[in-house]
Amino acid sequence: MNEPLQRRTPSQTDIAAFKDLTKIDALTRLQNSLNKLVLTTPSQSQKDVRTEFDGFEKLFSRYLLDSVDQSSIDWQEIRQPPEGTVIPYKKLTAIDEHDTKDFLNKLIVVKLNGGLGTTMGCQGPKSVISVRNDLTFLDLTVQQLEQLNRQYGCEVPLILMNSFNTHDETEKVLQKYSHVSVKIYNFNQSKYPRVDRETLLPVATNVNTSDNECWYPPGHGDVYQAFYNSGLLDEFIEQGKEYMFLSNIDNLGASVDLNILNHLLTDEVKHEFVMEVTDKTRADVKGGTLIEYQNKLRLLEIAQVPKENVDEFKSVSKFRIFNTNNLWINLQAIKRVIEDNTLHMEIIVNHKSLDKGINVIQLETASGAAIKSFEGAQGINVPRSRFLPVKTTSDLLLVMSNLFTVHRGILKMNPQRSFPSVPLVKLAISFNKVKDFLSRFQSIPDCLELDSLTVSGDVTFGKGVSLRGTVIIIANHGDRIDIPTGAILENKIISGNLRILEH
Repeated sequence: MNEPLQRRTPSQTDIAAFKDLTKIDALTRLQNSLNKLVLTTPSQSQKDVRTEFDGFEKLFSRYLLDSVDQSSIDWQEIRQPPEGTVIPYKKLTAIDEHDTKDFLNKLIVVKLNGGLGTTMGCQGPKSVISVRNDLTFLDLTVQQLEQLNRQYGCEVPLILMNSFNTHDETEKVLQKYSHVSVKIYNFNQSKYPRVDRETLLPVATNVNTSDNECWYPPGHGDVYQAFYNSGLLDEFIEQGKEYMFLSNIDNLGASVDLNILNHLLTDEVKHEFVMEVTDKTRADVKGGTLIEYQNKLRLLEIAQVPKENVDEFKSVSKFRIFNTNNLWINLQAIKRVIEDNTLHMEIIVNHKSLDKGINVIQLETASGAAIKSFEGAQGINVPRSRFLPVKTTSDLLLVMSNLFTVHRGILKMNPQRSFPSVPLVKLAISFNKVKDFLSRFQSIPDCLELDSLTVSGDVTFGKGVSLRGTVIIIANHGDRIDIPTGAILENKIISGNLRILEH
């Protein structure tokens, strides 16, 4: 009698081999789709589109084929940064005034300008929102550099990295700066296709006609490759520029610092990459921090932390600093890591749903994660004043208030404030849009002595209101609270219904 055939149970090796073949097949299909997409562009644009898609293909290939998840962290391997890799700002040597002009002429300033103002209810680029004295983020940046160039007789250019969402509008706005003594350049970060989560193929069918929602800008980690592709990197190296100061355009504390520049150009060790970090507060517990990992200085983000270690990551006592995303990077080193293909940043996987109901993934990278690809990388623990981001109208309230003074585009803490920390402010949803926010304040309150402010519900503020200590204002559903003109609220909780009637 014939023996019945034994069904072989697939081994782990068989399963892994099958998965690998599936991934290779998915990559091949993606490559074919990208090739077809390139052909939908005019012949004169195909080379540029192909270059962008090569970058996307490389990122997608890493996402699919890397056997070890590069973003995962073995928590036991984490070490505090070794002595000397994160230094206090106060240890920096002040720049010699005789060197200032020459050193500034070796610097370029790059601002990340890819974001829209939609989260604050504004149309167009976030950089054109008015934040102080009717001046926009972009106005303040240009003012800072114009003052620097005039004061020292130097030429520090401003370079904006736009996204396809902000480029056209930014080009129009830049015309108003034609008279200023700052050379302004633009380049676009890449435009990558969103990929259907089921098919792993691009949602777009045509480069020029597919909806904008079929595409995405791949995070600010794209700055290195996009800057290289633009030709500007080589242009500035030829001009004798040595360092880029990179920061978010909505960080009003990120101005050129002469002491950091002096450190980069005079220290015995060549630092190809310097990250400004600052001390954590309760508001920053989710911010990325610097660690030593596998003998390299590395940025650790909360998304990489195993769930069981998240509380430890948020601990202000263990991880005391966080990344401000103010970065100083050597231009020749950027050229080297791009051309040698040694630039490595962890992939951030974002899951989105399009309006048409398709679930997509978009792969992004963060500029600070590149720190491990550079030699002599270092952190500098800077004063909190160098980190003043405006992400929400709660932040906007602080920068519009008397907590800060503005001088030639630079915001500084008002010397009349008795302690240097910024108050914690949480405004109600009804304040989220800039237009609604402005309509709820007859004038911006005096915040010089404020520690924290929480506002919930339908609340308005009269003229000349003073907020001191801890103030909590809660209007219950259906109620409204009008804070009267000239009111002084010190360590107060106000709830219920308070309406000022006109006589």
